Amino acid sequence: MQKKLVAPSLLASDFANLQRDIEMVNQSDADWFHLDIMDGVFVPNISFGMPVVQAMAKHAQKPLDVHLMIVDPDRYIKTFAKLGVHHLSVHYEACPHLHRTLQAIKAEGMKAGVALNPHTPVSLLEDIIQDIDIVIVMSVNPGFGGQSFIENTYQKVKDLKALIERKNSNALIEIDGGVNDANAKKLVDAGADILVAGSFVFKSENPTQTIKRLKEKIA
Repeated sequence: MQKKLVAPSLLASDFANLQRDIEMVNQSDADWFHLDIMDGVFVPNISFGMPVVQAMAKHAQKPLDVHLMIVDPDRYIKTFAKLGVHHLSVHYEACPHLHRTLQAIKAEGMKAGVALNPHTPVSLLEDIIQDIDIVIVMSVNPGFGGQSFIENTYQKVKDLKALIERKNSNALIEIDGGVNDANAKKLVDAGADILVAGSFVFKSENPTQTIKRLKEKIA
């Protein structure tokens, strides 16, 4: 059985002390760094761009899991590969030629992911699930940190897990939004493999201990 992973989201970190927070994640029980890239078009917010990712990559000692909440992500695939990104996820809703986009990501040596907004059914991945390495299930509406968890996510994860098994896919299920120690175990029991945690980690009194506790919940 594959171990379950925790990926702290640097969107919730202290940007004035970014290197400090990256070092904290390096030294913690976390598995990946999760980076949310927002363009102010696909989502209302703007987060950070290439220079910041490049700076993060210099210090990060764990895989960079980049989630593009942007329009026309194909323009930047080669750039993110050059920055040292390990996993690159695009939104289903932003990609009219999703198969081509996934193949382009893989051609650059990265794992290819697809993110689904809360209103997007998992059934739309039926014909492409075997080409996907990671499916990000948005458990909040994309664009802002600190939102409340959407309860329908549990059923959505179960449906996605059933699709993955039925199609004999190797895709991992990643949950992004509102993850905490109260819902982590339930998400993993539903079929999740990776939990993204932002505010829950970085706004806690002891982020290292919070990550440790989250890992223990899903072990």
